[in-house]
Amino acid sequence: MATRPKRAWQRMLSGRRLDLLDPTPFDIEIEDIAHGLAFVARWNGQTRGDWPYSVAEHSLLVEQIFAHANPNSEACWRLAALLHDAPEYVIGDMISPVKSALGQEYGVMDERLASAIHRRFGLPATLPLVVKKRIKLADRISARLEATAIAGFAEPEARRLFPVPASTSLTGWNIALRPPAQTRAAYLARFTELIAQMDRGQ
Repeated sequence: MATRPKRAWQRMLSGRRLDLLDPTPFDIEIEDIAHGLAFVARWNGQTRGDWPYSVAEHSLLVEQIFAHANPNSEACWRLAALLHDAPEYVIGDMISPVKSALGQEYGVMDERLASAIHRRFGLPATLPLVVKKRIKLADRISARLEATAIAGFAEPEARRLFPVPASTSLTGWNIALRPPAQTRAAYLARFTELIAQMDRGQ
C-alpha cells in the first residue's frame, strides 16, 4: 500500500491554502505576505521599544538600503529586495544559530517558498547571483543597524557578527517601530509602487 505524500498546509486569511512542502504561485497573495510579516518579530522579539520590530519593517529598510546603494537598479530587483524574507510569513523568522542547527531542510523549504513567491510576482525563480549578493549586503547592513539601535548589541560585537565594507555609511537610516497595521499598510504600498514601475518597464 503506497503511502500518501506528506503535506503541511497553512490556511491563509485570504482563504488560500499553501502547501509549505510543495508551494505553488497560485496560492500566494501579497496581502497574506504583508499581514504575516507585519506580525512576525525580528530578533525573537528581543528588541527595545513598545512595538516589536517586524520582518515587514526590516524588509522595507532593506529595500531602501538596496535602492540607495544601487540607484540604477530595475524595479524588479528592488521588489526582490522587498520580498527577500517573504517566506517567513509562513515559516517565521529564526535567528541564524537556530537556522544552522535545523540544517539543510529549513533552507530547502525557504528556497521553495522563495521560488514560488518570485514566480507569483514576475521575478525569476532564482535571482541572478550579483543581485542576490547585493540584497544580502543590504540585509547585513540592516541587521548591523538593528543590532545596535534596538537589539542590545555593543558596537564591537555588532561589527564582528555583521561585517560590512569599511566604506559603508551607517548613518541616516531610521529604525521604525510602529503598530503592525501601519507596517502592513506601508509594505503593501511599497509593493504596489514597485509593481506599477515594473509594469511601466522601469
